Amino acid sequence: MTSFLPSHPGGSKIILQLAGQDATEEYDPIHPPGTLEDNLSPSCNLGQLDPDTIPKPSADVVEKQQEDKDAPVDLENLLNLDEIEEVATKKISKKCWAYYFSASDDLFSKSFNGSVYRQILLRPRVFVDCTKVDTSISMFGQHKLGTPLYVSPAAMARLAHPDGERGIAQGISSFGALQIVSHNASMTPEQIIEGAIPGQIFGWQLYVQQERKKSEAMLARINKMKEHYKFIVLTLDAPVPGKREHDEKAKDIGAHLPLTSGTKDGKTRPGGGGVGQQLFWGTAADLTWKTTLPWLAKHTDLPIVLKGIQTHEDAYLAAQFAPQVKAIILSNHGGR
Repeated sequence: MTSFLPSHPGGSKIILQLAGQDATEEYDPIHPPGTLEDNLSPSCNLGQLDPDTIPKPSADVVEKQQEDKDAPVDLENLLNLDEIEEVATKKISKKCWAYYFSASDDLFSKSFNGSVYRQILLRPRVFVDCTKVDTSISMFGQHKLGTPLYVSPAAMARLAHPDGERGIAQGISSFGALQIVSHNASMTPEQIIEGAIPGQIFGWQLYVQQERKKSEAMLARINKMKEHYKFIVLTLDAPVPGKREHDEKAKDIGAHLPLTSGTKDGKTRPGGGGVGQQLFWGTAADLTWKTTLPWLAKHTDLPIVLKGIQTHEDAYLAAQFAPQVKAIILSNHGGR
């Protein structure tokens, strides 16, 4: 790994603190298959690891870990999302919890999101025939969905479960629900739609990279899977990595290390700043209305959805770019 250290998007210290160890459990849930092959030359493969040479944890530790992992969960008694989150928090790793739970700084924006959402009240109408309920909707006037609820793009599903994003796709298929796949998914876009039922709809989230050729290559891949990927979600509310304190403090991702770890071409790379800092390295911060949408039009004819609109002024501007821009998602990136 020595020659690759300066180029690692997550910084060198994340790798160095795992030197001489089996890094599979750290690496595997975060990186889609093919990442090593795409970024390292074959000469970097020095040989095969003999599992018998890896230090084994004590039998008591292994037994306790297995008990915790295998402890049954009575899903029928989990009646709301808060209860599901409470149980899941005990099942997943500290790193996983810190990344999923974290938002910016002191979590004010995240908690305020919840407060504002709870102020939205329903106005029930009566004397309506409730035997004929249809929750299906039409998206873009073209695609029928079974429910107006969708899975928003969230990175690295395999941190929580080995089935990852493909498991989510299979789980929601019976509802005819929409899944937007994260740019930082822990599986490839091809893997995620494997086994998808005919007509199942996906969107692909795009973080435009500083090296535009990387984004153009990904768009070319998505263009070949139009049977399922029906639109591109261009994320605009995260031009730079957020400061996520819970993520940074997670012990097993190097919170004791400095926030930066080396530079390349005069650019500081993230170090112990948590998973979020690592994922966002390389994201372009120079997107504009006048340059980015015409660039996208050269590389895909799929409809564009703009994610991260937070003001009516930007909603109005987005409308001026129809029909290329088909929809907007109101978002402040989960309070990040």
